[in-house]
Amino acid sequence: MPVPWFLLSLALGRSPMVVSLERLVGLQDAARCSPGLSCHLWDGDVLCLPGSIVSASGPVLVPTRLRTELVLRCYQETDCDLCVRVVVHLAVHGHWEEHEDEGESAGAVGLELEEFRNASLQAQVVLSFQAYPTARCVLLEVQVPAVLVQPGQSVGSVVFDCFEAALGAEVRIWSYTQPRYQKELNLTQQLPALPWLNVSADGDDVCLVLDVSEEQHFGLLLYWNQVQGPIKPRWHRNLTGPQTITLNHTDLVPCLCIQVWPLEPDAVRTNFCPFREDPRAHQNLWHQARLRLLSPQSWQLDAPCSLPAEVVLCWQALGSGPCQPLVPPLPRENVTVNKAQEFPLLKVHPNLCVQVNSGEKLQLQECLWAESLGSFKDDMLLVETRGPHDNRSLCALEPSGCTPLPSRASTRAARLGQQLLQDLHSGQCLQLWDDDLGALWACPMDKYIHKRWALGWLACLLFAAMLFFLLLLKKDHVKAAASGRSALLLHSADGAGFERLVGALASALCRLPLRVAVDLWSRRELSAQGPLAWFHAQRRQTLQEGGVVVLLFSPGAVALCHEWLQDGAPAPGAHCPHDAFAASLSCVLPDFLQGRAHGRYIGACFDGLLHPDAVPALFRAVPVFSLPSQLPDFLGALQGPGASSPGLLGKRAEQVSRALQPALDNCFLSLGSPREGRGTGHGAEDRT
Repeated sequence: MPVPWFLLSLALGRSPMVVSLERLVGLQDAARCSPGLSCHLWDGDVLCLPGSIVSASGPVLVPTRLRTELVLRCYQETDCDLCVRVVVHLAVHGHWEEHEDEGESAGAVGLELEEFRNASLQAQVVLSFQAYPTARCVLLEVQVPAVLVQPGQSVGSVVFDCFEAALGAEVRIWSYTQPRYQKELNLTQQLPALPWLNVSADGDDVCLVLDVSEEQHFGLLLYWNQVQGPIKPRWHRNLTGPQTITLNHTDLVPCLCIQVWPLEPDAVRTNFCPFREDPRAHQNLWHQARLRLLSPQSWQLDAPCSLPAEVVLCWQALGSGPCQPLVPPLPRENVTVNKAQEFPLLKVHPNLCVQVNSGEKLQLQECLWAESLGSFKDDMLLVETRGPHDNRSLCALEPSGCTPLPSRASTRAARLGQQLLQDLHSGQCLQLWDDDLGALWACPMDKYIHKRWALGWLACLLFAAMLFFLLLLKKDHVKAAASGRSALLLHSADGAGFERLVGALASALCRLPLRVAVDLWSRRELSAQGPLAWFHAQRRQTLQEGGVVVLLFSPGAVALCHEWLQDGAPAPGAHCPHDAFAASLSCVLPDFLQGRAHGRYIGACFDGLLHPDAVPALFRAVPVFSLPSQLPDFLGALQGPGASSPGLLGKRAEQVSRALQPALDNCFLSLGSPREGRGTGHGAEDRT
């Protein structure tokens, strides 16, 4: 079937990044040889019969290597087919027979030498070609003068033009001689689907170079080729002439495909999916995947493309430690993206979390019920396993494993084993799951902690009273303690330059002194606990200590806030594995919506990077300061009611400003614009 001229003409465009194909005029096959050889192409095709290998009585020509090139066979100026040119390299195998009769006359030897010099080696070389549904065999006669023959040396090559093939076809080529003196050579090649399209990397960008003639009008569509449901268009344009389309590397996912067609009636559309095996695309896919709770017992994994993954429930104990999978007794389930799925639970619990695994690697973990049910509880999970003949065993899930009850071990569950069993039998534990394989219960541990530490708390209260009395006697120390207030900094991952700016601010605040917590200094804990669990622990500790949570707004943070407020889809590549700001929004937003933010939160942004008016109105319910221009007021809000005198605040603001300014300047340099030219974060550039 002839290839549409539109597709082949694209291969002959003027873009310097795509090599144009050589054009052959005419319908006839042809053969040519390298200098020193003579060759002839037999008319018509021959039967493809390799035959058995035979022994050669003297030197013979044999093929040693195959090479192919793509060319165009054109019947008219605008009527061409894709064609495969085959180059066969030849060499001599074997030796001339030696004379055994040493008494042969000199005249006879001279006569044979003259005949040897005038003789030549001849071979019949067969080329066999297969590309479904086409199969052909052609025969080439090749001759080389004997005086040029060196056994074991290459003598040259023969070129055959050409075998027609279709775009995207897999072609197989064999070469051997008749008769056959050795095993035939073979070559398999996948022809390009779109020889006129080149995908190249330019730093963090990906360039799609479309080699199209200046007069050609065509349509271009970028879409997600989803397994479930129709394709999801992402970008569409009608274009003319050579084009270079620039994509951000964070927009790449494995199912991102390209569709192109000429702007003509009933035009055939060609599809190309170049990122299926791209490691960056697979990494971006997991960054864009999100778990979402639909109802108390149903959930959904939102992602642009299908994901080969499994989902399990896990138990996140209060405090540090990884989330422990509940497999068994609960089963693993395959994930179907963008489709509602249900958990086999009787009741839900804030400590229950969802893990999504690809192979042996944990890709996602979300504690979906922590938002609606509150923070993690200090509950002990009891696991009952049921076997045949009504055999039952009970254990308590701890970081070290599942401790049998009762037990003589030295763990917390073993020490309270009898009390936990009594609570279970008296109905004080909440049953989360139950079936023929077993059951799960969550048993509260608060009362045991209160009993055990009652005397300790009393001693602590007495010590606190004495300490408070001493502090009243020394007011200066009271002010010093006020200056040591805790502050938790939350920011969006807006690039390396912005992270250095946040790090500079955190370091400068520590020298005031303030007790500062920021995710940049807790990468190991973030990786072990996950951003949401880390944020819960830090927020609880900061607020319990009378501290404040500082929301550092940037263009990326504002975009995330708008998405949460508008319940929109996640932006491609918006989150990274350590983005505590994205994870914290699920807990921060309720505080603002329910009026609990005053006194707990303050906001800040950086001069020239974001204007305070760009912060969503909901978050402007608390003070929002622009740094470094409003540093004195910002430091006063951080220190709270016991703030230092205005003069001391001014000196400290100058110290922070000097530490902050180099990082702020470097941030603007890394963004590629001077400070005065930065936007206010109201919109984002469409790089496509």
